Amino acid sequence: MQMRTVVVDKIASIAQACGLGHEIRVATTDFPCEEGVVLVVEILDNKSTYNTLELTSGRMAKVSRGDVIVGALGHRQALFGYSGHIPEQVSAGDVLQVLNIGGVLGICDSVNPDKGKPFNCRVIGCVLQFPFLGERIGVPAKVGYRRLDYDAPLDTHGIPVVALAGTCMEAGKTAAACAIVSRMRHRGLAVHAFKATGVSLRRDILAMEDSGARRSMIFTDLGIVTTTAKSGPALTRTMLTEMTQGRPDVVVFELGDGILGAYGVESILASRDIRDTLSAVILSANDPVAAWGGVKLLRERFEIEPCAVTGPATDNAVGVNIIEEQMGVRALNALASGAALGDHIIDSLGLGTQISRVASE
Repeated sequence: MQMRTVVVDKIASIAQACGLGHEIRVATTDFPCEEGVVLVVEILDNKSTYNTLELTSGRMAKVSRGDVIVGALGHRQALFGYSGHIPEQVSAGDVLQVLNIGGVLGICDSVNPDKGKPFNCRVIGCVLQFPFLGERIGVPAKVGYRRLDYDAPLDTHGIPVVALAGTCMEAGKTAAACAIVSRMRHRGLAVHAFKATGVSLRRDILAMEDSGARRSMIFTDLGIVTTTAKSGPALTRTMLTEMTQGRPDVVVFELGDGILGAYGVESILASRDIRDTLSAVILSANDPVAAWGGVKLLRERFEIEPCAVTGPATDNAVGVNIIEEQMGVRALNALASGAALGDHIIDSLGLGTQISRVASE
């Protein structure tokens, strides 16, 4: 294995757990090609759209030709973004594409016109870590603080759990989660939050933290770059169990992507043990027809009665009336009526009485 030291300009959030500085030892030969392997690459072009990178700090930084960045191998199948796969092998000098702003690297298969073509990047090498003091031969770095245990048990310790599902990506799930977390926090409840599915990007859980979540987590922390039908249930069980540690009053989590998609939401909702832990499920939808289909799916395929519908479908009274009259589900807009949405969920969980009791003591 040949090694060299590289100075990098930007470290993507996908590599947060690696604790990297800006001078990094890399292997330039004989490194693995698999999900989560951390690479150093050089950006080969400029873009006027979708041209930022989420850093380990959470800040968004503009990326330009010549920037040397840290990312990680992974795949992506996004309805409104890029789709791409992990190559069969990778070597220094190979050209890959940046598949998302979290730093996922792979071969782009399909482009959404709104995003333009992805950044091309040339592989410089594989990031090396030296876990043992005095060790001169490094090991390839991988994302995550630990590896996912696919056989991990599920135990929520009786803590109420609120899940946010959507008809597709960009349907308003994170906005709804933040509104609910914020209202719960303002009413004196301790909330933990996590994101169970999607492609690595910390933006959504950072927004939940900003809204008042006491603790947060994302699947990347468990070494998964992009969730699938196989990993989704195990990730959800693990994070539900972990996020109920410390006895929060509520756990709120977001299912990234749509109910029908490639990131494993369907397999999570199909898991009886996970469904049994869900105290409330909120559906985010872009329009009334999507809301109708989402409600029907939840009821008929998963035996889940949604607690509320939110998202752009509820942007005005027209959508609200259609949803409430034709589907029999409360419709509340997270942006215009965030406090009302939060209060509705709190009341549905039966926590209003607990709040009143604590306030009177």
